[in-house]
Amino acid sequence: MTRPTAPPPPEPASCPQPYDYRRREIVEPDWRRLPGWHDVTAAQWHDVQWQRAHCVKNARQLRAVVGDGLDDKFYDDLTEDQEHMATMAMLITPQMLNTIAPETPADSDGYHDAFYADPVRRYMVPVRSDRDLRWPSHPLSSRDSLHEAEMWVVEGLTRRYPTKVLAELVSTCPQYCGHCTRMDLVGGSTPSVDKQRLTLRPADRQEAILDHLRRTPGVRDVVVSGGDVANVPWPRLESFLLRLLEIDSVRDIRLASKALVGLPQHWLQPQVVSGLENVAGVAARRGVHLAVHTHANHVQSVTPLVAEGARALLDAGVRDVRNQGVLMRGVNDSTAALLDLCFALQDEAGILPYYFYMCDMVPGAEHWRTSLAEAQDLQHAIMGYLPGYATPRIVCDVPYVGKRWVHQAVEYDRERGISYWTKNYRTAIELDDPDALTRRYPFHDPLSTLPESGWRWWERQVAAREGQACA
Repeated sequence: MTRPTAPPPPEPASCPQPYDYRRREIVEPDWRRLPGWHDVTAAQWHDVQWQRAHCVKNARQLRAVVGDGLDDKFYDDLTEDQEHMATMAMLITPQMLNTIAPETPADSDGYHDAFYADPVRRYMVPVRSDRDLRWPSHPLSSRDSLHEAEMWVVEGLTRRYPTKVLAELVSTCPQYCGHCTRMDLVGGSTPSVDKQRLTLRPADRQEAILDHLRRTPGVRDVVVSGGDVANVPWPRLESFLLRLLEIDSVRDIRLASKALVGLPQHWLQPQVVSGLENVAGVAARRGVHLAVHTHANHVQSVTPLVAEGARALLDAGVRDVRNQGVLMRGVNDSTAALLDLCFALQDEAGILPYYFYMCDMVPGAEHWRTSLAEAQDLQHAIMGYLPGYATPRIVCDVPYVGKRWVHQAVEYDRERGISYWTKNYRTAIELDDPDALTRRYPFHDPLSTLPESGWRWWERQVAAREGQACA
């Protein structure tokens, strides 16, 4: 009797998959490759106060870190942007700066080009040559593009949805992203933007927020943000959260902190971990869902320290850690870039890929923004690779509407780059508006993605508006 032979191995596929998954180990880039940090010890690097004290705020400080790795062209480009275009002050933590050109020694011939081209650099350290020279801002861009301050029910408390609110406890962050949707309020003023200011004392603002929520039982979900909650002194934040947990109608609390990615050292402090355990314990006993939402835009930013910070949050009792990235041209606007990031978050850091927002229509953001069509194509392209629960939704945050999946547009004029959206609820400023639920609300593609006929149409609109302003 002959023994059956094993079937031959399958031949290599002649048509490769659009994306090839391979588990990749995340690594902490060696900060000592940068001349200014050559002698920095591991203890210093892991110390949150050292990280905060050594943030880079200008071209001079950047030069002190990278030495001669960047030539004068880059520093001139950076200074030109800071003086004439930037809507956010420069502020980048050592942790985040270390993930730019992570595999290239600063003293190598290729460092300048690698730094310039790096996707993390493109949104954390924007330069003048990045900007769209023809249309640096969309003609209809606005400093508070989502009208959040217009919807304050008390200072710092935005109510855009019937059951959810945004509580802005602070107007600062450990680091500033160039594309910040709250560029009108967050961070210090720049030569081109005189920022708005919170006027109430922090304790008074928190009390006003809590008092409103006690009197508004229809709100069940509170996003605690800013700025970044990592910039709220922990005892003050813990006190606020414990008082928030006393409100019976509140069932979901989400803490918004990019610091988990840009300054994970903050979330690893013993005082913070111990305090989170206390808050999470109270939340669990009350059946309240406590989560942390962070903001990673590229796989390079997901390092072992970020994973350690996420594990510390989960071990402390936080129910979930989720990522809300922003879809940006030249950063993560490809299938591979998005999936690489999502797999690193999900597999290596325990962070759930949750949302990718289309970049909002703030001034100076045209070079980052993608069209709705591009976002729809990317949503299609990433389906089927990740588990369903970990497949992020790409959403458009439509002014006066809120978050909508990119395929929910009810009409789309591709030539002029105008999509139209509807909604099923009223914001806090539309309670007496009978047309709020039947109105179509527009969102606009970046003009660089339009055909020439679209450009010409917008040029005529801008000329007409300027003519009316001069009349």
